[in-house]
Amino acid sequence: MFVMEILSSSFSARSQQRDRSVSVLQLDGLTIRSAIRSEAEYLSDLALRSKAYWGYSRDFMTDCRQELSYTQQQIEQHEYSFVVAELEGAIAGFFAIEQLSATEFELEALFVEPLYVGRGIGRALMARAKQMAAELGGEMLIVQSDPHAEGFYRALGGQPTGRRESDSIPGRYLSTFVIPLQYVTIESDD
Repeated sequence: MFVMEILSSSFSARSQQRDRSVSVLQLDGLTIRSAIRSEAEYLSDLALRSKAYWGYSRDFMTDCRQELSYTQQQIEQHEYSFVVAELEGAIAGFFAIEQLSATEFELEALFVEPLYVGRGIGRALMARAKQMAAELGGEMLIVQSDPHAEGFYRALGGQPTGRRESDSIPGRYLSTFVIPLQYVTIESDD
């Protein structure tokens, strides 16, 4: 388990747009930083490997490919924040959050390289996602969960809110959660 002291990222409170400089956070050999546009293809491949880890069929994975593909343009859009975790010099996982309104954010992606599953990478990424959303004025983080991750999101404070149809598989409904952000600590630059 990683012991975390989250450091503040550079955000413009007035514009609510991210500073494009790569902010870095180091914990016990884990570096959490902003993704860069050239990593889009790698992150797409990582998302597919991570999803496949749970034993989904080849046909299922083919159906998910478009939803789990990320573009350089997405990484640079101001309403999204893509963040990677590096361990031992390799990208070990990533998340993306999308700002839906002034107070609502959605976890668009959270994937961990199969080699690193169970090493605290997902928890570290979720801690950063929650902090990031709170820094931007978020009051809640919405999550649409793969069935294999429901326990993970519940353990991190996720409160069930219902179900929503998958963007990839018509007729497949996934649980949704909301994670309140009012108790998330926001570190200052002081």
